[in-house]
Amino acid sequence: MNTYLLSVLLGIVEGLTEFLPVSSTAHLRITEALMHLDLTSPYWKMYSIVIQLGAILALCLLFLGRIVQFLRTFPEGENRDRNLWTHPVSLTMIAFVCTAAPSLLLTKLISKHLENLTVMAVSLFLGGVIMWVVDAWSERTESSVTEVEQMTLPQAIWIGLCQTLSAVFPGTSRSMSTIAAGQLVGLSRSAALEFSFLVSIPTMIAATGYDLVKTLHPGHHASAAIAPLAMTTQDWVVLAIGFVVSFLVALGVVEWFLMWVRRHGFVIFAVYRILLAIALFTLGRGMLHGN
Repeated sequence: MNTYLLSVLLGIVEGLTEFLPVSSTAHLRITEALMHLDLTSPYWKMYSIVIQLGAILALCLLFLGRIVQFLRTFPEGENRDRNLWTHPVSLTMIAFVCTAAPSLLLTKLISKHLENLTVMAVSLFLGGVIMWVVDAWSERTESSVTEVEQMTLPQAIWIGLCQTLSAVFPGTSRSMSTIAAGQLVGLSRSAALEFSFLVSIPTMIAATGYDLVKTLHPGHHASAAIAPLAMTTQDWVVLAIGFVVSFLVALGVVEWFLMWVRRHGFVIFAVYRILLAIALFTLGRGMLHGN
């Protein structure tokens, strides 16, 4: 496939799946397997990180007003009923730390499972079932938290710890982990979704930054590094295409996702995950073999 078209395709896949609870990592890996691509080279690893940054930029832009509002009211909150430990800004960072610390400790386990399609298929299926059950239960239960401003410290810690699952088991989905975890402790759909987005900002910035540093400066594997001066004009254009496409697609997807969830919930995404996992196990045995 033409490299430019490939970049458009990968940018679309990243933008579509990064913030939906369906696992962008699994979809990029599946796309790679279906098209028999080798995206494990340092350049393509850097490329996958850069297009993630495009999606992150879209989310930051969409939530800029909300973020500014939170920063303006820190630490007392809009209704002056918050403090240093319970303000949404603090809860977001606490949830991030509760994700980052275990993830760093489990780096070797994460690396072991990162490219494994079998693990991804199992994670997609189990995550779909969990999301379906939790969303159905949440719909029949009165939520104690309808806005992020009402969240408590234990709820933020719980959500942050649950998000670690998406780092250890690719295919779980960061969004699925945080949304389901939030619903389990009393957050409404909209509150769980908003906090999921808020936590994703520092989490993804830290994760992509860490991965980018490892790719550009891999320590004793210095020969594998990608220096900007070693990149051709075509390399830069391909990188820019993926970044822009990911940004634009994510921009539209997040807005649509917010509207859809408020009206219909998460069932459609749970069903999609289950069907995709079944397809991987039945139709994709060739892809799964040896992975």
